[in-house]
Amino acid sequence: MSIIMDMECIHSGSFGRIRCGVSAIARECRAKSAFPVPAHGWSRMMVWLFAVILLIGGGCRSHRQGVKFPGAAQGGSPVNVEFMHLSKSRQQLIEEAQTWIGTPYKYAECSKHKGSDCSGMVLSVYLDALGIKLPRNSAAQAEFCTPVGLRQVLPGDLVFFATGKDPDRVSHVGIMLDYENFIHVSTSKGVVISKITTPYYTRTIMGFGKVPGV
Repeated sequence: MSIIMDMECIHSGSFGRIRCGVSAIARECRAKSAFPVPAHGWSRMMVWLFAVILLIGGGCRSHRQGVKFPGAAQGGSPVNVEFMHLSKSRQQLIEEAQTWIGTPYKYAECSKHKGSDCSGMVLSVYLDALGIKLPRNSAAQAEFCTPVGLRQVLPGDLVFFATGKDPDRVSHVGIMLDYENFIHVSTSKGVVISKITTPYYTRTIMGFGKVPGV
């Protein structure tokens, strides 16, 4: 099942904060001047409808070939990532990312199983899987990427958040597994799988990015 709704964020120029139509994906944010996006009001019923579509879509895809990730942070069930229509490079990214699950959080480190922060894991996954070297911190990684809307997000693309004191600065990054799930380094749980529909992440999400060459 393809989930297509009017929730794509409009981008131009360099990476910046976004406005999304569905509040279950991201809170309405102040857009930087380079990203003039009209605000759209969605009812609570539409938010619930979107959640139901995600649940139904997940059930429809469960029989397809993919990779299951154990220990999902939310929901308590493995996440099935479809490989049917993915390029080889994106398959390699997802396969490499799953080997990091369970790695503890450690600031300014990027060592699998021993300890890593969010940008360190992302840097290492891309370097080990594809030989692509990304900048070391999440804000620089956001600038390095080409911004994409939710409709264009593919497994392996990056998702950025403003979780620090500055609500307009990227301070956290993860790797998307599908339209809803992403793998990242939690400061309390280490490398886990979370959902962008979790309230904390809907409040802090800034946007999605495609790494050049992928």
